[in-house]
Amino acid sequence: MRIRDHRADDEPHIDLVPLIDVILVLIIFFVVTATFDARSVLKLELPRATGEAANDTSKALIVLVNADGRYFVDDREVLRSDVESLKSTIAEVAGSDRDRPVMLRADARTPYQAVVTVYDALGQLGFRKVMNATAPQTREAAAEASR
Repeated sequence: MRIRDHRADDEPHIDLVPLIDVILVLIIFFVVTATFDARSVLKLELPRATGEAANDTSKALIVLVNADGRYFVDDREVLRSDVESLKSTIAEVAGSDRDRPVMLRADARTPYQAVVTVYDALGQLGFRKVMNATAPQTREAAAEASR
């Protein structure tokens, strides 16, 4: 009778299934916990204009107004649409720095009163450096405007 040595048949191997499971769990974790930019959440259609881009808007206070007239200050939504609520939210986010520039990003379909309300709140709080965000004008629109 011949006795076989089973140790010769055992070749080392790496089981990839647990590794793939761990990688998939990590990918799901990072996708779920990733922070998303407020600009990507709100779909704004900015008005078109020609002109030069602002030099430094990295430290600017950003006020967003969507097409429905709802306000967002940096990442915080203003719950009511009156001037006092907007002023209190801007004051909380900006603190005491009234020399900080403000970038107003209003949708092109925003009611004009909503934009005037933002200017009113900023003026009452003492902000003087207000910039309006616009999208670059397309060539077709520029050619049509020159006619």
